[in-house]
Amino acid sequence: MSRSPRRPSPRGPRDRRRTGAYITIVAALAIVAFAVLVIDHGLSGALRVLTGQDPEGGQGTAGPGTSAGAEQAQRLLAEVPVEDPRPRGDYERDEFGSSWVDTDGNGCSTRNDILSRDLDRVRAADGCKVTDGVLDDPYTGERLEFTSEDPQAVQIDHVVPLSLAWRTGASEWDRDTRVEFANDPDNLLASDGPANMSKGDAGPGEWQPYEGFRCEYAVAYVEVVHRYGLAVSAEDREGLDEMLGTCA
Repeated sequence: MSRSPRRPSPRGPRDRRRTGAYITIVAALAIVAFAVLVIDHGLSGALRVLTGQDPEGGQGTAGPGTSAGAEQAQRLLAEVPVEDPRPRGDYERDEFGSSWVDTDGNGCSTRNDILSRDLDRVRAADGCKVTDGVLDDPYTGERLEFTSEDPQAVQIDHVVPLSLAWRTGASEWDRDTRVEFANDPDNLLASDGPANMSKGDAGPGEWQPYEGFRCEYAVAYVEVVHRYGLAVSAEDREGLDEMLGTCA
């Protein structure tokens, strides 16, 4: 006599309760994990983690000093001419453009682009003007709260100062090249306002950031002066060599 195939027993209330409890636990763990990400990186940073983007660099591209290693920077530095800077002469800030412009055509000024890139937990008005954020300051190593109500607390610094660039080759450029240089993201960093003011137009031989950022700063500086064909003084060359020596 043939037997009918044995049918699996229907799931009882106990099995359904176990499955429901398991789903509840998994969902709770996911919520906790997301909450931890929000605490560490802010809401926008947490979302960038989940989508595979960089949570630390704000909403834009990576900042300067991250695209080349110390060995490449040393090779580039060997190609940079060593010359004494020319006298300041008739330099004026307006030679590099009168204000921040929108060089990439995204509808936002370069200042807001850099704030959005370098700050964490960014909030912006009208999708452009950064109103709030948190900066891990590259010049002091401190964590700073930014608000548009006190805009000078966090400033946008030119890694290679405009006045120094003028004295080491930029005075011979056309105006369009100077405006491009002044708004080049590779030469810009959001930084602590007082630290930026203390730096002024000093080169690496006179001024350096705190120890934890000297490698990245030197790499960024070398990349910029090499790409734009600028010279460095003997003192600045020595300072760059010193900072590149701190790279792991």
